[in-house]
Amino acid sequence: MTTASLTLPARAKINLHLRVLFRRPDGYHELRTVFQTIDLADSLRLTPRPDGALSLACDDPGVPTDDRNLCLRAARRLREAAGGTGAHIELTKRIPVQAGLGGGSSDAAATLLGLNRLWGLHLPPAELAEIAASLGADVPFFLLGGTALGVGRGDELAPLPDAAAGPVLVVSPPVAVSTAWAYERLNLVLTKMPETATICGLHRVLAEGEVSLRHCANDFELAVFPEFPLLRQIKTTLLESGASQAMLSGSGGSLFGLFDSDVLCRAAAETLRARQVPGRLIPARFVTRQEHAASFGRL
Repeated sequence: MTTASLTLPARAKINLHLRVLFRRPDGYHELRTVFQTIDLADSLRLTPRPDGALSLACDDPGVPTDDRNLCLRAARRLREAAGGTGAHIELTKRIPVQAGLGGGSSDAAATLLGLNRLWGLHLPPAELAEIAASLGADVPFFLLGGTALGVGRGDELAPLPDAAAGPVLVVSPPVAVSTAWAYERLNLVLTKMPETATICGLHRVLAEGEVSLRHCANDFELAVFPEFPLLRQIKTTLLESGASQAMLSGSGGSLFGLFDSDVLCRAAAETLRARQVPGRLIPARFVTRQEHAASFGRL
């Protein structure tokens, strides 16, 4: 085991496509989603602890630092599965919390990758993915990064060619959307829709072998927008400001707009500010699978 500290990024994701098909016998929902990493990222600094303890500190006082935090749970699961000693985790938060951007899941994946390296465990990707899936449905994706199709709960992954896109503007208003509530609300909406309406976009994505952004959609908008009109307003403003596509990420409450140029992206941000839309405006870009892997020393 090395004694040096290790600092790693934990990148956010957006969902370029998200379809919810049905509730599975295990209580989860069957999904078809396209994940995409972006360069908005938390930062983790991992330092060995000779006393064997696992500890966590975070610069955001609203983030728990006990076993409710996925970083600590990831560290414990990894140690139970493969050994290892102790570590102190310093988490610097930049990804908005509970915003549909996968911050907690990404932190957990970065913890697994970092401690696997720090402790000299050399677990192969398949074993890390199994631990990741036990922590949450989104966690395995952050071991992979780039553009990927997620099926099942979203944890069964198939890499896709890196999606090409220009600048991204993430808008994260102060709106808390409960994922459990969103699923229940969506169940009621989807039962009134023909099945073909929920799967035709996915067929196009798979037939073309890559993400066609013009065909992408997020089913959660059907459930969330009627209850949170601010989110619908933000999407409308992004499209009116020149976004080629705008969408909710995950179950919300963050949205993103995709633009063809930095000029259009900056103009959209200025429009949102002028209209006094509350929340954070975060310029971002897509991160490829190779770039993501290089961050963890896995070229």
